[in-house]
Amino acid sequence: MNPSTAIPRPALLAALLAAALPLVGCGFSTEDTGGGGNDPQTPGITLYSGRIPAAIGPAVDSYEAAAKRDVQVRFAETADLAATLVEEGDASPADVFFAQEPGAIAAVADAGLLAPLPEDIVESVPPRFRDPDGRWVGVTGRARVVAYNRDVVEEAELPRSPFGLTAPRWEGRVGWSPASSSLQEYVTALRARYGDERTREWLEAMVDNGAVAYPDNVAIRDAIAGGEIDVGLINHYYVAQAIAAEGPGYPVAVYFPPGGLGSLMLLTSVGVLESSDREEEAFDFVRSLLSDSSQAFFTSSSKEYPLARGARPDPSLSVPIGKIPVSGTELVDLTELQATIDLMKESGAL
Repeated sequence: MNPSTAIPRPALLAALLAAALPLVGCGFSTEDTGGGGNDPQTPGITLYSGRIPAAIGPAVDSYEAAAKRDVQVRFAETADLAATLVEEGDASPADVFFAQEPGAIAAVADAGLLAPLPEDIVESVPPRFRDPDGRWVGVTGRARVVAYNRDVVEEAELPRSPFGLTAPRWEGRVGWSPASSSLQEYVTALRARYGDERTREWLEAMVDNGAVAYPDNVAIRDAIAGGEIDVGLINHYYVAQAIAAEGPGYPVAVYFPPGGLGSLMLLTSVGVLESSDREEEAFDFVRSLLSDSSQAFFTSSSKEYPLARGARPDPSLSVPIGKIPVSGTELVDLTELQATIDLMKESGAL
């Protein structure tokens, strides 16, 4: 499960397609749309984006305005886009791939489809948030946390890792979203660190302990706030967004567990296609995503952690990224997701 291990392209494509099918609710979008409402003077790069328009549109607008070039964007689920890129190979019209999930960009790189990035781009991101071979860099980070109702639970009561949420005292009090890609990525990272049997034991224990399944992270957060459950496994920014909207009296807080995988950091990442005939423009677009203005947009709008050196997180993120306990497992091998889904089904989690 080492993301840097090359996989033959036919096998990789099959694995990506298998991983994509359970994770997406719609097919690949063939509609090309520009990033915004300005009037660029000349055509420019084509971006395959696993991020939704609201999450990247203003950053694309900013680049278009500065470069006086149009960006054609194809939006779809990251797993779909990764599979499409592998299938298209050197004939892909894409110049840049912006991945929402961390394993997808590594899978595309290992298929030999990403160009080495210039040194100034690589060095603008700390080593733990970039490809060791310089083919992609992280743009933002989302930490896996334990969210809890601070009116009911004291932080000191929470276990050092989600493994502890299978204790009898948490029976029926914990929410999770087995159908969400973020939990599936977390389970994949558990398999990589602890093996299938230990991971299966945890999944079965969560089910036996009455963990309540929700459709997504937002539903978990809202269930905690509404008193349906007391704690939940989600990404940090869902709570940060609610606090920004509701104010400091919002009852849900986040806990960064120090044990197990810690607060596994899931990265959004970007790379340039080797086949691009607009490579220099593509590199400039990547630079724009790591600029102060784009990093400020990402953290202020989504409450994710900016990853470029010197970028300042939104003030609502009171825990600095350097203080978040992590295990060093920043990547999840996308080709392992189908095996994760199978394991979750066998354990009764799905």
